[in-house]
Amino acid sequence: MDRGAADLEPALARVLQAGTYVSITLVAVGTVLLIAGGISPLAGGPALHIERVLSDVAEGRPEGFLWLGILGICVTPALRVAGALVGFWRRGERDMVAVALLILAVVAAGVATGLLAG
Repeated sequence: MDRGAADLEPALARVLQAGTYVSITLVAVGTVLLIAGGISPLAGGPALHIERVLSDVAEGRPEGFLWLGILGICVTPALRVAGALVGFWRRGERDMVAVALLILAVVAAGVATGLLAG
């Protein structure tokens, strides 16, 4: 196994680990802000307004932190697959590139279906 192949898996693991930690931290901050605002986190969550997520975070609104964290949890695995795709491409593993592309296509189809249904 060459050096690039040996480095790929730990790098991809770090992507998953960092994405998970950041996402969970954002959800925790949002939850604390909800509680501080007198809203029970068990009362149901705020609606998703994707165009307002970043401005809500910038203004310290709990829903921005909650949704950014949830979106991060959803996107992190796809980033790992995209990273694997790049690594497979660099190593010349065309079959695995095709598998990674198919996985990303399924994820994209799921997102598109969810957006169209919502």
